Amino acid sequence: MQENAFQIFAFYAAANALIMLVLGMLVVRARVKTRTNIGDGGIPEMAGPLRAHANNTEYVPMALILMWLTLTLGGSIWLIHGAGLPLTIGRLIHGFALSRNTGPSAGRFIGMILTWIAYVVAIVGVVYLAATTMTAAS
Repeated sequence: MQENAFQIFAFYAAANALIMLVLGMLVVRARVKTRTNIGDGGIPEMAGPLRAHANNTEYVPMALILMWLTLTLGGSIWLIHGAGLPLTIGRLIHGFALSRNTGPSAGRFIGMILTWIAYVVAIVGVVYLAATTMTAAS
């Protein structure tokens, strides 16, 4: 069962890497379109793609680290799905919404809520597994 959990983790890591790649490509596309070499160049059309990519970069690495920790502490495949599924769906929805519109939107809201759910699941899982592992070791 643990081997399957590692494979599921690998799937979520790859899926989120793909999301990161696509968001990066959207930044490059916006740079070419607006002829912006670095930063946002003061061009409003650059804000959405830049923030979508940056926001993804801010959230995904720690979520994947927490998911990895659940694995190393003996967490189940369901715990990986519990964090990985909302993270991946949330990042897709949020990235798509923010890259299209920098104003408030349902997509941004739903994407962040799903991302936070993934964080809570992973954090609680790691704390629980770490505490029970320490108790079992003593």
